[in-house]
Amino acid sequence: MYTIGIDLAITAAHKAIVAGADGKFVTPLLSFHTRWRDIQQLVARIRKDAPPDVPMRAVMEPTGMAWFPVSIALHSLGVRPYLVSGQRTYDLRRYFKRHSSSDRVSARVLAKMPFVDEESLYPLEIPSSIQFACQRACKELDRVQTDIAAIKNRLRDTDRFSWPGLEAVFSNIFSPVARLFRKTWYDPFRVVSAGVETVQKTFLPHSRHENDLSWVENLVDLASEVTKLYGPDALDYARLQEEVCREQEHLDYLEKRKASLWRDTIRPLYRQLHPSRNLESLYGVGELGAAVHASYIGNADRFPTSRHFRGWHGMIPDSRQSGEFESKGLHISQAGPDLIKKFSYIGADVARRYDPQIAAIYHDQIVNKGKHHKQAVCACATHFLDRVYLILKEDRPYELRDADGTAVTPEQARAIITQRYTVPGEVRRRNNQRVRKERKERRVERKYKKRGKRSSS
Repeated sequence: MYTIGIDLAITAAHKAIVAGADGKFVTPLLSFHTRWRDIQQLVARIRKDAPPDVPMRAVMEPTGMAWFPVSIALHSLGVRPYLVSGQRTYDLRRYFKRHSSSDRVSARVLAKMPFVDEESLYPLEIPSSIQFACQRACKELDRVQTDIAAIKNRLRDTDRFSWPGLEAVFSNIFSPVARLFRKTWYDPFRVVSAGVETVQKTFLPHSRHENDLSWVENLVDLASEVTKLYGPDALDYARLQEEVCREQEHLDYLEKRKASLWRDTIRPLYRQLHPSRNLESLYGVGELGAAVHASYIGNADRFPTSRHFRGWHGMIPDSRQSGEFESKGLHISQAGPDLIKKFSYIGADVARRYDPQIAAIYHDQIVNKGKHHKQAVCACATHFLDRVYLILKEDRPYELRDADGTAVTPEQARAIITQRYTVPGEVRRRNNQRVRKERKERRVERKYKKRGKRSSS
């Protein structure tokens, strides 16, 4: 096996160096650009002095999207691409060359990576065009949802200081009526001077009958309180109205974009990728979650075992063990796509309410192991992803089972969870992060007090 270490660049030339089967470098540092001819010449140059039919692999960091065209070209030329995290490369580089960094050093470190930690390397699965398009659409939708949440938070915060108590008037402050209010009557002085009847006329087309507009009286009363609170000069409500209208226009655009992205892009692509839709039989997986899992995982057979799959998705805690000591409650590793971790967490939090086996894990983590809610859900997420892996690998629907493996109906499953795996409220309060932090601080305080007594004696 020949290993090509490639230090990718965004605009400059990429650097490559080749290590033989014994780990010794067999070529000088080679340069090439992201062009078919350059990559073809690179592979030909390496094969010229290599033994006949020697297998070749390339190890790279995922630098921007520079890895994508290089990986596709290398794969078509018979070179198996591997991606490694930048953190692993950084750690190994510090070991080899602690006080220096260059393209040459990075390429040499990447070529050495398989000889140092081959078990943690996973060959890159080149996604199909449909799979890749679905991945990017899911990422885009996630960004749009994040922007929508940020705008809603800003609007809510603006309402809370400019109209204290407004949430008691509107049950949903992002409903069409609430949005129309911001557009037309955001100035409380105008509301007070106009009166109830004039304000009601604005909202009459959006109500089924006049009785639906009883809330307008509460709005006018609130406006009167707000004018007394701020007086005529504290806030420029005309400018505030312009601001919230701009935010709402952007919000309307993003919501339409979200609906279009899902309807016209993600759903059709997902149904081509996973026509059986068996993933949706797993509690906690909706169409969007299934689209994320199907597009990122792709061919589940590329992972020989669930252990390899766990190493890829990274929804497992780091470990620190020495002798008889082992650290508990560590953060999960940074491996794997962020969307996989996000949807596995969300899915596991739903599944624990419907799946007795997941519920049993959650109950054990909190009641017997003293974990708080987030830690327990992360533990459930690992087992949740094991189920996703098996569904994709075997392409069959998921079956609800009791902790002993007996098949159960959804109704029986809910009854089992209620009876056996409901976490008592006092246990939750005992394990929440604030209480755990206080207990830790008390332990540290007692520890230092004991040391103080020993030193004084």
